Amino acid sequence: MPKSFSEYELNDWLRLRPLLHHVKTARYRIVDRLYLRLSPRAGDVPDITRRMRGQRVLITVAFRDPEAIAWQAQLLRRFVPQALYFIADNTPDDSEAAAIAAVALKFDAPYFRLPKNPWHQSSRSHGVALNWIWHNIVRPAEPEAFGFLDDDLFPTAADDPFAPLQSQSFYGLVRTAGPRWFLWAGYCMFRFADVRKKRLDFGQDWFCGLDTGGANWEPLYRHVAREKLQELSGRLEPYRADIALSQGPIQWCGTWLHEIGSTGNRDLDEDKRRVVSALLAPLLANRDGLTSTADGH
Repeated sequence: MPKSFSEYELNDWLRLRPLLHHVKTARYRIVDRLYLRLSPRAGDVPDITRRMRGQRVLITVAFRDPEAIAWQAQLLRRFVPQALYFIADNTPDDSEAAAIAAVALKFDAPYFRLPKNPWHQSSRSHGVALNWIWHNIVRPAEPEAFGFLDDDLFPTAADDPFAPLQSQSFYGLVRTAGPRWFLWAGYCMFRFADVRKKRLDFGQDWFCGLDTGGANWEPLYRHVAREKLQELSGRLEPYRADIALSQGPIQWCGTWLHEIGSTGNRDLDEDKRRVVSALLAPLLANRDGLTSTADGH
């Protein structure tokens, strides 16, 4: 939901921002609701729904990066074996989507391709993709617990991301926007029984400063005392010691390594991918006697 009218200042009213924000929000919601009715472009949804029932499931939203999906699939199998892993493909290009589907087949990960996304802006596209998964897959499947992952997030040590759900309804990396807070959509876990009747919305609300997942503030997070929650720790650092953080950050989310997408510089992106590949290579090559690459970083 957009901000309440009382949160706007006089200057906002003089520029008609409250009305514009509410009209735009209504338009976004209409487009999103129409999208939720579309059928997937690939995948056996009834079978996927059946396999999720009563299980602990992790769902990643893939986007044009089969290499990252291959790394994630292998590392989740090694370090988070208690979770069932599913790939929801939000890739617009058919040939790139076929490459991701081939990776899913290779690593025996259930795959479905989302409907053609109505949004080109990445955060909005990601949010409506998560909402489609929630409404069309997760809610009908009724898993014990579920979580969403970014496709460039990699576990580097044994972990149980669902363990905190024994004492709370959700768990993840918290982000804040003024008085509001929300779980980052790239790592967020939920106990299904506690949210099944909530009107969850994994979209964004830029008018409140909320990125993807932030629209759950209204139906979910505002009702919970944050100080009582266990939260995932997060820390940013430059991907190379000789560059500034702003040039190319990576993020440690506990012992999970987040590559953090594009820097906007192709050369830096390629160099960062080489560095991340080198960090993960020992974990992908040898399954015995290794500790987290985060140790001592």
